Amino acid sequence: MLKTAARRRLVLLALAAATGSALAQKTTPAPAPKAAPAASVQNWPTKPVRILVGFPAGSTPDLVARTIAEPLAKELGQPVLVENKVGAGGNIAADQIARATDDHTIGVMINGNMTIAKLLNPAVPYDPLKAFQPISLIGTAPLMLAAPATAGFNNAQEFFLSARNGGTKWSYGSPGVGTVGHIGMELLKTKTNMDPLHVPYPGNPQVIQALITNQIQLALLPPGLAAPQIKAGKLKAVGVTSSARSPLVPEYPSLAEQGVLGFQLEIWTAAAAPKSMPKPIVDKLSAMVSRIARSPEVRSKLFQQGWQTAGTNGEGLANRIKQDTAILGGVIMMRGITAQ
Repeated sequence: MLKTAARRRLVLLALAAATGSALAQKTTPAPAPKAAPAASVQNWPTKPVRILVGFPAGSTPDLVARTIAEPLAKELGQPVLVENKVGAGGNIAADQIARATDDHTIGVMINGNMTIAKLLNPAVPYDPLKAFQPISLIGTAPLMLAAPATAGFNNAQEFFLSARNGGTKWSYGSPGVGTVGHIGMELLKTKTNMDPLHVPYPGNPQVIQALITNQIQLALLPPGLAAPQIKAGKLKAVGVTSSARSPLVPEYPSLAEQGVLGFQLEIWTAAAAPKSMPKPIVDKLSAMVSRIARSPEVRSKLFQQGWQTAGTNGEGLANRIKQDTAILGGVIMMRGITAQ
């Protein structure tokens, strides 16, 4: 367990970054990527490339990986195989990616695996900030704050007033301890002075059912899951967690435009390589994956899956990892959240 003084220092560092200051962390330097002769980079890959995914076939990260794999295989001239290594919220696959040394293994992962995994559980065998080389931030999506259809409010401010009056008699659901739906709501609580209790569920389908049946009063949900229920009259939208209206669900206002300032939250999916992969190969992959993600055909497929295409280079993903680690890490420290 962290000593009190050390814990306070971590909280202050994380909160400083959340308000625009640089994240100041003392870390042990990671091993440098292997150098690769120009000829080997030019001839790479020499065998099929593996993309490891920590979630089952048909899951959101799996769909993204398969969407990228086909055009990537055409560019590389080698098969690109998606392998599902399911378990521990994606951390089993992330650890295998981190340990890979064959120069032909990469991963498609979500926020938590690349940012706060070790903050939530120190027993996680890899350090997200040291184990990977960023390839590309592929897609992002806000969350939607939803309530039961019977909730009586006309805008976000009326909703939060009711939530404050409800105190701990209100509760919110998430798909598990340490998920973005959990940590994001804890952050939203600090911005709105409400204090609903957390009720974790096995997954978002159970959260939605609990909302529909009034077992809980609010939840942060992916727009692809929430919007159909809202349109069907089974749930009610409070707002979207992007800084402005999202192209994914433009008919719903953001929380920011309704007066909740300083709160922005997104889920995202990204590609990364192990630290052992030679940097020139990582750069080659970064250029290819970012270009593929931004192509009209792939952009359309990602949009249908509920993603707004980012298609950044490795530096763009690295910046996002640092930003989210600081913000979400600050919430974890403040609230004492663990996933052990």
